[in-house]
Amino acid sequence: MDTTTIRQKLHHYIETAQDKKVKAIYAIVEDEIEETYDHWNDEEFVAELQKREKAYLDGTGKTLTLSESVKKARTAIKKAKSK
Repeated sequence: MDTTTIRQKLHHYIETAQDKKVKAIYAIVEDEIEETYDHWNDEEFVAELQKREKAYLDGTGKTLTLSESVKKARTAIKKAKSK
């Protein structure tokens, strides 16, 4: 069973399940739901941002115009939908 089907089945189940069962499911996944990811405490993430900023500022980074970005995004969406 693919992930999309599983998500649909879970969504339907949660929408129609008794309150007691919904609370039990929530208790199982509560820590993951409540967990937040602080990007600024991730040294790799911050280093990557700094690297990209430096490349942009010194002119060595590849940049795109707005229209190029939109075109790439639309291409990616079409590709994802065709899978």
